Amino acid sequence: MKIGLYFGSFNPIHIGHLVIANHMVENSDLDQIWFVVTPHNPFKKKSSLLDNFQRLEMVYKATKDYDKLKPSDIEFNLPQPNYTINTLTYLKEKHPKHEFSLIMGEDNLKSFHKWKNHELILENHHIYIYPRISEGKTETQFDKHPKIHPVAAPIMEISSTYIRKAIKDKKNIKPLLPQHVWEYLDEMNFYK
Repeated sequence: MKIGLYFGSFNPIHIGHLVIANHMVENSDLDQIWFVVTPHNPFKKKSSLLDNFQRLEMVYKATKDYDKLKPSDIEFNLPQPNYTINTLTYLKEKHPKHEFSLIMGEDNLKSFHKWKNHELILENHHIYIYPRISEGKTETQFDKHPKIHPVAAPIMEISSTYIRKAIKDKKNIKPLLPQHVWEYLDEMNFYK
C-alpha cells in the first residue's frame, strides 16, 4: 500500500488540511494519507501547542468520515525533537509492506535541503508537493528531481495560527474547521 505522510502540529486541523489531503489521495497513486501529529516540530516553539492527545483527537474527529485519511500518533513515542528521517525509518521497520511518501507544501521544499538527512529521504521516498503562495523560488536542485511530484492541488491559505488568534479575538471561524473539530474546540474552550 502507498501511504502519503502529512506531517503537522495540526493545532488545530482545519479544512485546508483536509482539502489538500483529500485532493492528494484522490489525484495521485497514493492509497491513503496519514496525518502524522507531531509532538514537537524542531522549527516551532512548543509553548503554543495544545496537548498531543487533544490535537490527535481533533485529527481523528476531522478524518473519521474519510476512508482514505487516517490519524497517526506514530511520533508520540519517538525521541524528540522529531526528525522526519527517524520517523520514516521507524515506519519502514514497523510496516515493511507499505511504501511511504511525504506530502509537503511548496514552501517547505525551499528549506528541504536543511532537513536532517534530506538526501537519504529523497533516495528512499517520493515527495508529493502541493502549491503554496510564497516568496522566492524553490531550490533548483529539486526542480526536476524524479522523486519530487508537484500535484496541482487547490491553494489553501488558511493557517492554524490565524484560527487560534481569531478564536481568541472571539471571531466566528466555524466555516474554516470541520464540524466535529469546531464542536470539540468550542466544548473544550480551546484557544480562548
